[in-house]
Amino acid sequence: MSLLDIRVPAVLLRIDRNPFHHGTLGAVRSLGRAGVDVHVVADCAGSPVRHSCFVRGLHAPPPPGASPAEIARVLRGVAARLARPAVLIPMDDAGAVAVGRMREELAPAYLLPETDGALTERVADKAELAEVCTALGVAHPETLVPDSADRAVSAVARLGLPVVAKWSRPWLVPAGSGLRSTVLVRSARQARELFARAAEAGSRLLLQAFLPPGPDRDWFFHGYADRSGLVRAGGTGRKQRARPRGAGLTSVGRWTANPEVRMLAERITGELGYRGILDLDFRRCGTTGRYHLLDFNPRPGAQFRLFTDTAGVDVVRALHLDLTHRALPEGAPRPGRAFVVENYAPLSALRPAPAGRELAWHAPDDRAPGRAMWHLWGRHAAGRVLERLRPEPMGWFTRLAR
Repeated sequence: MSLLDIRVPAVLLRIDRNPFHHGTLGAVRSLGRAGVDVHVVADCAGSPVRHSCFVRGLHAPPPPGASPAEIARVLRGVAARLARPAVLIPMDDAGAVAVGRMREELAPAYLLPETDGALTERVADKAELAEVCTALGVAHPETLVPDSADRAVSAVARLGLPVVAKWSRPWLVPAGSGLRSTVLVRSARQARELFARAAEAGSRLLLQAFLPPGPDRDWFFHGYADRSGLVRAGGTGRKQRARPRGAGLTSVGRWTANPEVRMLAERITGELGYRGILDLDFRRCGTTGRYHLLDFNPRPGAQFRLFTDTAGVDVVRALHLDLTHRALPEGAPRPGRAFVVENYAPLSALRPAPAGRELAWHAPDDRAPGRAMWHLWGRHAAGRVLERLRPEPMGWFTRLAR
């Protein structure tokens, strides 16, 4: 008998077009294995996710750049086809913000945590998160939001190179623009050029003091704040490898007990009154030893399946259990467990894992997505190689002089 109420389906929403979003596959498998009907609202035409045996239905996503109202219209159409209430789980920031804004309109058809939509938007916004941290007395890298190109240059001078540049609302960055949500700025000229593209990016540019990475400095916390505000499931993890190196998503992570990080995460969540799934990123300062909050993601992190306890509960299952008024079983943590994204860290996927390991793509009971991922990844890698080998449209003398 399933722990979950299998009469209540789940709808996963992803606005981002990234076909290699393994977190979506993790949610499909987590709920599908428990017997829940899982429906995915995302662009899965070229994604390995569509090959999972646990996907019950695929639904066309909102168009790129859709407004929250347009996203809500798509979700209402899905709800009409399901003809019964469903648990709605946004898998990216764009979806989380849109659902937060339209919560009252969606609530009759979807079961949702009782989180203030304005709070969801505030913590997801990188510039506003800095203000949140100041108000809470939580360590955060010094952050400046310039309002002109000259002030961007001044900010670089104040913070010192290198500087971390972020778009405050990275989910608004248009695909194909060549802009990245986060980049390490190494010159004042680069900061000036980035500021000039703020209108294209769709949100403010912020410049942030750089905290150097290092061994045991990058940590994350995943959890679920239930209806009473109690943080359930999840745990603290250490980022062992990232892509891009030192500043990207977790390619290899390990469940590692860290009471200080957990207490900090629970304090932040409690003082904000946040409800729902959360994914927090921290970096420990090598000089002061303090943990700085870098990101507050109001949705499941891509590696959330790392934190699956002995009762089989992760943050996605905890959400479904809580919103359907079912008790969460008391499982024990499994420290030492590893999570590996095979296409980013193939050698780590082959090494022994005495405490257990979960792979992002491969699973004995759901093999098709793993095979599809390697086929797609091979094409992606080949395309990148050809792009680098393609000669630039200028002569060799011009390239040398540049």
